[in-house]
This record gives sequence, structure tokens and C-alpha cells, in this order.
Amino acid sequence: MTVWPSDYSQAWTLKHPVERRGVALHSGASTSVRLQAAAKPGYWVGWLHQPSLPLVRLHPSQVSDTQLCTALRLDSQRLATVEHLLAALAGTGVTQAEILVDGEEIPLLDGSAQPWVEAIGEAQLAPLQTSSTPLTLEEPLTLQQGSSFATVLPADGLRVGAAIEFADRAIGRQLYSLELTPQSFVAEIAPARTFGLRSQVDQLRSAGLIQGGCLDNALVCDGDHWLNPPLRFSDEPVRHKILDLIGDLALVGLPRAHVFAYRGSHGLHTSLAALLAGLSSSTPG
Repeated sequence: MTVWPSDYSQAWTLKHPVERRGVALHSGASTSVRLQAAAKPGYWVGWLHQPSLPLVRLHPSQVSDTQLCTALRLDSQRLATVEHLLAALAGTGVTQAEILVDGEEIPLLDGSAQPWVEAIGEAQLAPLQTSSTPLTLEEPLTLQQGSSFATVLPADGLRVGAAIEFADRAIGRQLYSLELTPQSFVAEIAPARTFGLRSQVDQLRSAGLIQGGCLDNALVCDGDHWLNPPLRFSDEPVRHKILDLIGDLALVGLPRAHVFAYRGSHGLHTSLAALLAGLSSSTPG
């Protein structure tokens, strides 16, 4: 059984390579990912089918699309649905890793970050001879997009929260927050699966999206009930929103702050990550 770090003070990479293969949510293609140690801080993407291409370090400026996932433009390559894998890496405390892929989309697996956490546990964490250096804020930061907003407050530790509101009674209004550590991430956030609305499925499929979605890799809400119970948590949808938030913030690195998102989306989360990246680049040292 993996013993996860108690906080995010230490820098970690992976001890051994590990691979996973699965179906991509939107394209429906079968794709592979290999995770392995990186020599430099950050998350670096390379291509199994084009190994001559240089590794690219991930950054919020690479975000190219946020419709139902976070997609990146990495030089001439596109990589979509990165958020669950990045949440697993950042959430478990991995501060640097190489992500080698053979397609344009990360596989969805079971729709949560749990299979990626299990892969990271299989690879094992390797401590680095440095401390983690999370971004710290001197004053609050708030970003609003329509009726949605995200706020980041200066703090000594990391607390993450989210609230959602849906007309569908099975979801309704949900609120959840927690002091985030690798241990609490693995137990309380990583198992939460992505979810969707039955009323939108046909429209999304006809638009060429969710071609790989099924009842085995996504919760589907139909008004006052779920098509594929049981839920892993009574408030699994809002916990998954926190998972997505963590994965999108991983593009810049988890801050030392209280982070909260109301009616969050990948567009809101990645815009917040870009703002934080701007603060990071303007911080001396």
C-alpha cells in the first residue's frame, strides 16, 4: 500500500516508468500514456510515436480549447483531456514528471483520477533534494466569468473548495471544501468521476464529442436520478469539480492559498491558472 506524503513541502518525481492505455472521452480512440521521471521541475510532454520531437513543459498559455475538457496546443501537436492526469500528479505531490503519449487525447479510464493515482503508486514516488516552492499571494485574487467566479486568498496552507448548482434534482446545489494534502486528495477527491446530463448526450455526440463516453467512465444524470448508480460519494459531482480545478491549476502549480470556484469550468479554471502564472513570472526570484 502506498504511503502518500503528508503535505506539499517536498519535491517529488517518479521512481519507475509506468504505462496505461484506454479510450479517449471525445475522440473514442485508444491511446497510451507513459509516465516517468523528469530531470527538471514541471510536467513535460513528449510523443511515443514521434520520439524525435523535443519535450514541452506544460504552461497555462498553451490552453487552446476548454469545451468539456482542457486541450493544449504544444507546438505542432494537440493534446486534450489532460486534467485528470494532471490532477493525479499534482494532487499526489509529484512536482516533476514526463508524460509520453501516442495520440491527441489522454485516455479517460474510469472518469476519475483514481486509476492515475494507482499508476503513480505503482511507479512509486522518488524524493528530490529540493523543497517544493509553491506560489504565494500577497493579496486576494478574484476572477469572474458571467455568473461563475473563482477566488484565491493568501494562506499558510492549501485549501480547495467548489460549489455547483444544477436544475437537475439529482445534483441540485452542492458545496465541498477540504484542506488539500496528498493523503486527502487520494481519499476524498481522486475517486470522484466526471458526470454529464442525459439531456445533452445526443447533442454532444452529434457534435463529435464524447465518442468514448459510456456508463462505465462517466456518471449520467437524468433529472431526479442517476442512470448508473451507486455514487462513490453523495456529493461526487462537486468533488469532481474540485478534481478538475486541481488538474487545471497544475498547469502553473498548486499555490499556497485558499482556492474556491463557484460554478467552475475548464475555461474559468485555466484563466485563473494563467493569472497565477502572470503573478509567478512577476515575482522576484
